[in-house]
Amino acid sequence: MYKKPDDQLTIDDFKLFFEGKLKPDNRWVKMAEVIPWDKIEENYAQLFKNNVGNVAKPTRMALGALIIKEKCGYSDEETVLQIQENPYL
Repeated sequence: MYKKPDDQLTIDDFKLFFEGKLKPDNRWVKMAEVIPWDKIEENYAQLFKNNVGNVAKPTRMALGALIIKEKCGYSDEETVLQIQENPYL
C-alpha cells in the first residue's frame, strides 16, 4: 500500500538546530533539485497495487536513502546513522 505524502519539503523547510539554513550550493541539495521526484513517485506508487498491509515509506525517503547508501558505500546501518547525523542527507 502506498499513500502519497500531503506535501513535499523544500530546502527552506529545513530548520537546523542552530537556526541556520541548508546551503543551496551543497552537493546533496543540488542533487535533490535535479531528481524528477514526481515522475519517480508515479512509478514507485504503481509497485504497491493492493491496499493491504503497511503503508510503504515515501519515495524521497526510500530512494534518497538508497542513493546515499550507494554513493557513499555505506552499510544499511551506517546509512541510517549518517542520515540521522547529517541534515544535508
